Amino acid sequence: MDILQKSKNSQRRIGLTGGIASGKTTITNYIRKHKNIPILDADNLSRELIKPNTYGYRKILEYFGNKIIDNKNNSERAINRKLLRKIIFKNSESKEWIEKLLHPLIKEKMIEECSQFKKNQTIVLAIPLLFEAKFEDICTEIWLIKCPKELQQKRLIARDKISEKEAYESINLQLSFEEKRKFSDIILDNSDDQNKWIKTIRELL
Repeated sequence: MDILQKSKNSQRRIGLTGGIASGKTTITNYIRKHKNIPILDADNLSRELIKPNTYGYRKILEYFGNKIIDNKNNSERAINRKLLRKIIFKNSESKEWIEKLLHPLIKEKMIEECSQFKKNQTIVLAIPLLFEAKFEDICTEIWLIKCPKELQQKRLIARDKISEKEAYESINLQLSFEEKRKFSDIILDNSDDQNKWIKTIRELL
């Protein structure tokens, strides 16, 4: 944690989080375009950490076997992330196992990348499961996206081509907005098409 402590004294690290399909990508794209602030994305790091021949990849194959390999990309023997999500969604034991594997690896990688941007006064850490994975300690402040469950569900069905029931269950696997709000510093309102969050970002960045 030495790297983390050194940067924490001078660097503003905003932890951006919110429920699934709450609008994180839209908001990070806006910040990247209009504010020119580095964004470290936990989802992107997760993809990197399970690429073929990585430690995460080998451990996942040991646990799930070859059924997790994407047959469409058999030459690469890449992990089928969609199938993996479906398996852990239906099996809480597998979900817990993979979280114990990946969350510490993602956190370590994110701390390492923070040090690469130590000259930047502000960086954004986009972390979907910030509270669930206990990433609070690497942020100097936490911004939470507000989005009604009905809207999340609608977006998730359209985005992932899943059923209403699957979308509902995916949303309810995560901590509720009310729980997250207790530990957040700033609320970004993405509850309608008014883009109220833009005003908040303009004021704070």
